[in-house]
Amino acid sequence: MATKGNNTSLAVDSRSQIGTTSANALRKAGKVPAVLFGHGVDPMAVSLDAKAFDDLLHAGGKNRLLHITIDGSKKDTALVREVQRDPITRRVVHADLQRVSESETVSASLPLVTVGVADGVRNMGCVMDVVVHTLEVEGPANEIPPNIEIDVTELGMHDHLTAGDVKLPPNFKLRVDPATILISIEPSKTEQQMAEAAVAVAEPVEVPTVAETTPTEELPES
Repeated sequence: MATKGNNTSLAVDSRSQIGTTSANALRKAGKVPAVLFGHGVDPMAVSLDAKAFDDLLHAGGKNRLLHITIDGSKKDTALVREVQRDPITRRVVHADLQRVSESETVSASLPLVTVGVADGVRNMGCVMDVVVHTLEVEGPANEIPPNIEIDVTELGMHDHLTAGDVKLPPNFKLRVDPATILISIEPSKTEQQMAEAAVAVAEPVEVPTVAETTPTEELPES
C-alpha cells in the first residue's frame, strides 16, 4: 500500500467463497472480507489485508480515491463507502468499495476540523458546541480532501457558523441546507447557573402575611 497526494493504492484479492464461515476464516488470517461494486458491473467479493487497510483509514483514506490492484494485475479506482467494525475490539470486519472514475462527480461525507480558539471561549468563558461533525458535499472523485477546516477564531458569545459559511474547495458544492448550523458558541452551564443564582438573590422575596380579620360582632343573648 502506497500513498501519494490524495490518491491511495490498495491491493485486493478476489474470492470465490462467501458466507459467514469463509469470512471468519479470512479474519483469522489477517484479512478483511469486502465487496467491490458499481458502474453497472456485478459486485465482486474481495479481501483486503487488515493491517494495510486499517493504516489507510487512519491516514484519511476513507475519503480518498483508491487506486486498486486486483489479483496483482487488474486496475480499478474506487472509494470506501462503508466500514463495519466489531463493537468490542473496533477491528474492521467488513468493507464496501464503490467503483468510480477519477473525474466522476461523487458525494462524500467530510470530517470537520476546527482551527484556532473561539474568542467566546478564550475571553468570555463560553463553550464551543460542535453540532455537526461531518459535512456532506459533492465534487470530483480525484479531488476529495481528507477533511474540511473551519477557522473559529472570531466567533464570540452566541455566534454560530453555518454550512453556507464554509469555504469549499474548487469544484465542490454543499449537499445540505446552507442554513444548517455546524458550530455554536454559548455560555457554559456553570456561568448560566451562577448568573441565574445572582439574579435570584438580588430579587426581593415577598413574604406572605396573615390576613387581618375583623372580629365578628357578638349577638345579644335572647
